Amino acid sequence: MNPLDLSRLRPLLPSPLLPVADERFARHGVRLLLKRDDLIHPDLPGNKWRKLAPNLAAAAGRPVLTFGGAYSNHLRATAAAGRLLGFTTTGVVRGQELADRPLNPSLARCAADGMRLLFVDRATYRAKSDPDVLAAILRDAPDGSFVVPEGGSNELAVRGCAGLGRELRGAADVAAVACGTGGTLAGLAAGLAAGQRALGVPVLRGGFLGGEIRALQEAAFGGPAGDWSLDERFHFGGYARTSAALDAFADDFEARHGLAIERIYVAKLLYGLFRLTEEGAFPPGTTVAAVVTGQPSDAVSR
Repeated sequence: MNPLDLSRLRPLLPSPLLPVADERFARHGVRLLLKRDDLIHPDLPGNKWRKLAPNLAAAAGRPVLTFGGAYSNHLRATAAAGRLLGFTTTGVVRGQELADRPLNPSLARCAADGMRLLFVDRATYRAKSDPDVLAAILRDAPDGSFVVPEGGSNELAVRGCAGLGRELRGAADVAAVACGTGGTLAGLAAGLAAGQRALGVPVLRGGFLGGEIRALQEAAFGGPAGDWSLDERFHFGGYARTSAALDAFADDFEARHGLAIERIYVAKLLYGLFRLTEEGAFPPGTTVAAVVTGQPSDAVSR
């Protein structure tokens, strides 16, 4: 196996950390910073780079098989990495019913980047971590495929995301990130210095994420790491769901600061921080760094 030269992709690291002058935070004595992880790489932005890079290094050029839904940013990033670095990719997509429909723009981008798409029924997808189910899926994939989990979150990814925390040492009292599978928060918290804390804003409902993060930290570091917490109130009904209030907030933030706001993750994070600031959750003098993990899909260059 030959190691991949990931430096060929020329990631922008450390990612920029930029102050935002916003009176809605300033009047409460809170300083808001944006950690622009969305600028790390145009095709592998944000936590996709931080989670995928160590997994791709471990794959060492072998074919990569991974999982995602019909609009998965993770699938798009994996497909793009395969195109850019010259390895084969397979995407296992949740929803057998999608196989006979025209590809949506997200899956069409994956296919254009050379990813083979395998559509599976939802029961199979839920059981994908079962060894027998996974073995059956792998029979339809290239021999020797390296398996990366949904969202890229495993112990390799968590260690990669610890770099995000190290980049924020001494820069903020609170480092906040939107959470899907929990891998970014698990690593972020571990990389921060003593006295700093990480805050996660889940974009899915269900209250399951705390256990997932603890398990990821156990796998990556052998036990709990860093000071972290979750605020589960800002999922707006679940993954990819929004509301008029969230859209209005995001539109207003864009107008104030000239920054396109991704709705599934980043808008919910910023709205949550705004509400927490209004509630007095951050003492005056607090500096909060919000991790911008991605751009709107139509704003990402391809």
